[in-house]
Amino acid sequence: MSNNGSLKELDSVVIRFAGDSGDGMQTVGEQFTDSSALAGNDISTLPDFPAEIRAPAGSLPGVSGFQIQFGRTQILTPGDAPDALVAMNPAALKTNVEELVDGGILVVNTAAFTEANLKLAGYDSNPLDNPAIDQKFEVIRIDLNELTLNSLKDVELLKKDKLRCKNFFALGFMYWVYGRPIEATLNYINTKWAKRNPVLAEANIAVLKAGYFFGETTETSRNRYQIAEAAVKPGTYRKIAGNEALVLGLIAGAKQAQRPLTYAGYPITPASSILESLSAYKQHGVKTLQAEDEIAAIGMALGASYAGNIGVTATSGPGLCLKAEFMGLANMVELPLIIIDVQRGGPSTGLPTKTEQADLLQALYGRHGESPMPVLAASSPSDCFNTAIEATRIALTYSTPVIILSDLYIANGSEPWAIPDTSQLPDLSVAFADEGKPYISFERNAQTLARTQAIPGQPGLEHRVGGLEKDQSGSVSYDPDNHEEMTRLRAAKIDAIADSLPATEINGNPKGKLLVLGWGGTYGAITAAVQEMQAEGYDVSSAHLHHLNPLPKDLAEIIGRFERVLVPELNMGQLALLLRGHYGIEVESFTKIKGRPFRIVEIKNKIAATLAES
Repeated sequence: MSNNGSLKELDSVVIRFAGDSGDGMQTVGEQFTDSSALAGNDISTLPDFPAEIRAPAGSLPGVSGFQIQFGRTQILTPGDAPDALVAMNPAALKTNVEELVDGGILVVNTAAFTEANLKLAGYDSNPLDNPAIDQKFEVIRIDLNELTLNSLKDVELLKKDKLRCKNFFALGFMYWVYGRPIEATLNYINTKWAKRNPVLAEANIAVLKAGYFFGETTETSRNRYQIAEAAVKPGTYRKIAGNEALVLGLIAGAKQAQRPLTYAGYPITPASSILESLSAYKQHGVKTLQAEDEIAAIGMALGASYAGNIGVTATSGPGLCLKAEFMGLANMVELPLIIIDVQRGGPSTGLPTKTEQADLLQALYGRHGESPMPVLAASSPSDCFNTAIEATRIALTYSTPVIILSDLYIANGSEPWAIPDTSQLPDLSVAFADEGKPYISFERNAQTLARTQAIPGQPGLEHRVGGLEKDQSGSVSYDPDNHEEMTRLRAAKIDAIADSLPATEINGNPKGKLLVLGWGGTYGAITAAVQEMQAEGYDVSSAHLHHLNPLPKDLAEIIGRFERVLVPELNMGQLALLLRGHYGIEVESFTKIKGRPFRIVEIKNKIAATLAES
């Protein structure tokens, strides 16, 4: 039995909600996240969706999960393993219980452990009847179905609709265990349902409160916990997911550039929400188009850029393949264009709802001919905002298409974001050609090598661009020397971007035995692992790359200060291959291709093993 007057203090907690895709696990996970953020905790989340649109209820492929780590210290990842697991059915238990820490809290919906559901999950007998499970975990058996129905006996809803509210009972109970406020969720329910379905709003509120007070009156959990507020810099914060941050960054970039934003896209997981979110910002001069396919989408975006807008399109790995020809055209005509690749497990359909970072070489080299393009990589959900603004800067300043690499882990994950002072955002405006002066299509800025863009149809600025090679006047040219000159000029323009990049930040000593070098969504796990190893006395530092083409000018010198370089990647070693080829040095590749992000402990173990070999 617990003592309601005494809450055990913890620095951080990892909780995972798991159930059928129709059990509302993403909803309760998001609500638990919002509640923790409002309680002043630092947070990081990892939604985990099934690939099937509607897998059979109770089946292993149909399990949907949501993991959150929250705490009073800096939280860089959603956590290696859950301290608490809410399993709504046997399949959720089967697919997740092995990762629950020993002694962790296991909340199970006993009503779902029927013979049919046990069989679907591959159990020969009910695992809840095995005494070993109670020896390993703090098991809390709750008949969510019965308790939900009891709390709604006076509410006029069909039984099946009442049972759909059971996720809020589980949420309310977990709020009680971890001392979370419920007010944010009450507001969410009222906002979502009060007007269009007041009975459903009443039901969900009643069930949420019933779950909370069930914990309070029965003291089912042996312990209750509280997590103090995190120490954060003063400011206004909000929870933000990666795709949300990209949307706001694109809009902010367009505002700072004083150009309209036109987005054209085709629905593809996990990039679809970028189109959906941008469509709600028409009042900010944003135009959105849903194209019939990936090729049409980038064609529309490039056409918008030609007309003086900031053209943007987003996709995932398969769509990036289809967009390759138009990316080559954008490179040839030297127009600003932003292409976002939210990476997922591949090849082909692969693991469409799992994460991977295996599109790096495609982004760098997956086009016909010599077609170099700047490639940026976001490192976290909130960093997507800065990455979008940086992509806008590069696209306009250097008159070039730019690729942003995100990934599913970043796109769907969320963390606190300090809302920036917009007056402090950089001026990204780049002038168009002057109507009063002669216009030469490929006359270049001496510093950036960018050509000046002219809006088609302006008197005196009529010009032609297209896929055929031109000379600097804009005339079609088949001269071999001209082709080589123009090809090298386009490459030199991309290389010149490196002159505008900031110094690479190093986490730890500027030189030593081991540098852990990463890019993209591995930032949190690498940084946390290195910080923990440094605290244990290991000679290890880390650096994270945001610009992958061109690479930072100081990178070779930084690498040279360390005896060994370790490169963790969620692919088969693409950045490691790039570094070997670019610098002619040996780096050590550490890879994982399981559709899941690195765990902190995996990187810590690799660091320890690498240093032991030194």
